[in-house]
Amino acid sequence: MSLFSAMSVSASGMAAERTRAELLVENLANAETTRTPEGGPYRRKDAVFASQPMAASFGSLFEAHLQEGVAVAEVSIDTRDPEQRYLPGHPDAGPDGYVAFPRINPAEDMVDLTGAARGFEANVAAISAVKDMIMRSIDLFK
Repeated sequence: MSLFSAMSVSASGMAAERTRAELLVENLANAETTRTPEGGPYRRKDAVFASQPMAASFGSLFEAHLQEGVAVAEVSIDTRDPEQRYLPGHPDAGPDGYVAFPRINPAEDMVDLTGAARGFEANVAAISAVKDMIMRSIDLFK
């Protein structure tokens, strides 16, 4: 694997973690949303990662192994029943006085957001290490 291939693998990881973080922030922002254009409360979203072959140069097609990066394969939407809270004065309350709220645990999403940030930072560190190797290689040719 070339150094530039290692950088593209880390870049794919950064893009996937960014998408994951965006979904987590969307979940946190909509934790109390009881009405959406689709009807009903907001539904929690999660990113599902999968490996994907990286775009390779012509020369690397002859190598015996292929590099794989990561991508968001799909965005899963929570299908569980919404949480019911008794709020008879709420505009979205049903005839029984209960309001449907999204099943979002802010503490859990904050922990997941921290994990996404750490994953992003790990990929940045990997790219930085590759950049340092490339710079040292250039210095050897001086």
